[in-house]
Amino acid sequence: MGFRFEDFVLDPERRELRRAEALIALEPQVFDVLTYLVRHRDRVVTRDDLLDAIWNGRIVSESTLTSRINAARRAVGDTGEEQRLIRTIARKGVRFVGEVTELSGSANAAAVDKPASAAPVGLPLPDRPAIAVLPFTNMSGEAEQDYFSDGISEDIITALSKLRWFFVIARNSSFIYRGRATHLRQVAEELGVRYLVEGSVRKEGDRVRITAQLNDVATGSHLWAERYDRELADVFAVQDEITEAIVAAIEPQLYAAENFHAQRKPPGSMDAWDLLMRALSHYWRVTRQDHFAAQALLQKAIALDPDYGKALGLLGTSYMFTAHMGWMEMAEAMPVAERAARAAIRADDEDAWAHNALGHVHLFARRFEDSLAEFETALRLNPNFALAQGYCGLTLGYCGRWQEADAAARRAIRLSPRDPYSPVYFGIAAYARFLGGDDEEAIRLAQESLRQRGDFVGAHRVLTAAAGMAGRMEVAHAALRELRRAQPNVSLTWIAEFMPIKLDRDRERYLEGFRRAGLT
Repeated sequence: MGFRFEDFVLDPERRELRRAEALIALEPQVFDVLTYLVRHRDRVVTRDDLLDAIWNGRIVSESTLTSRINAARRAVGDTGEEQRLIRTIARKGVRFVGEVTELSGSANAAAVDKPASAAPVGLPLPDRPAIAVLPFTNMSGEAEQDYFSDGISEDIITALSKLRWFFVIARNSSFIYRGRATHLRQVAEELGVRYLVEGSVRKEGDRVRITAQLNDVATGSHLWAERYDRELADVFAVQDEITEAIVAAIEPQLYAAENFHAQRKPPGSMDAWDLLMRALSHYWRVTRQDHFAAQALLQKAIALDPDYGKALGLLGTSYMFTAHMGWMEMAEAMPVAERAARAAIRADDEDAWAHNALGHVHLFARRFEDSLAEFETALRLNPNFALAQGYCGLTLGYCGRWQEADAAARRAIRLSPRDPYSPVYFGIAAYARFLGGDDEEAIRLAQESLRQRGDFVGAHRVLTAAAGMAGRMEVAHAALRELRRAQPNVSLTWIAEFMPIKLDRDRERYLEGFRRAGLT
């Protein structure tokens, strides 16, 4: 799709701007700025919009941004004084105000004096994973049900857009493929993406079946597929539930795929993104050695890009988790984690991982209200962020609000049931039930956590204390043996000093469970 305004023709596919038949030379970022403004001419484009679209969320100076806008103006014969086509809206942003005609592929080709049979050139991939959600196919045979399948697709696009680590194609671009028999590789090339989500919706009576699939077009592989069958009692609740489930499932698959691509690169060619992906592959394994490996990779990424908010946020989170597990001294972890978390927020205060990291720091510094505020901000930015949901539950538990903690942990489990951190969420739920005095349920949940991950320290701790309080001494003694194997430095003093339990009664009950199990 091309665009004509005045006597200019802008061709995003060929990355050309022509005036009459003359080609106008443009720097790549200037071309991208102009194209973005023309495509979004129906609204004011903010500075953050341009940073996300052109610089992939990286922070650049105001002068750099202004220079690119001024260069775009010069390219179309406009000036900062005249603002005939590109108008600055005070304290809001800029807007393309010229009259634009959209050209079809053949009309655009003719307009720029190119043969109509010329094959379109695919858009270049951005430097972060790019994904598009195609409109889900309505299989119901009822045209009036299109709204439901469209709603599923649009909600997935909106939810994925909150994952700022990914470049998500806007709805108006991906929806042009509705009803078109187009090969996925062609779609990916035309949209400039590596990943495509496609699916179908079939409504039959009072039930709905939704299928979804994530494709890596570069390799031709299917990364993930799932089917959802639901009662259609509340259409919008079903829509929300399935959207949450799809997005929560897609996110780790994208990380895994990106890590696979990074692993295939020679070490000398790795950039900060590749290092981050390799670090994530270690982070999700949830072991002491893997967290230390992740931290080393993240430090290298930050050395390449000191303002890399994503790497800083993950580094802060990893340091606090290793300290919480007893794998590192809190006095060693806390300063590094806090510096990284605050730097991450300075780099990008709308990145959920940055606020997640600072939430961890505040928790173990016993700044409970600040911790909850950061986790709540992370969840506002990404409501499908299971890790932040789980640790928000942990903070609520440490504050003595065990019912809310239990609900938050179970929501994290539902959001991401196949998550490598699922044992952690079960451990948090177990701790919440322990605080509520339900020792048997705490034991059951802790054992489920350990069934999934036998080396999870947190679950060993809760199981030891809950079994001790329940008088199940054989279970308590066995749990304590495993705990000492997983965390050799554990003691009553360590628990009292490093576990950020706000209320004296909760701390004393926890310690009493360990005493009964035999910990000194």
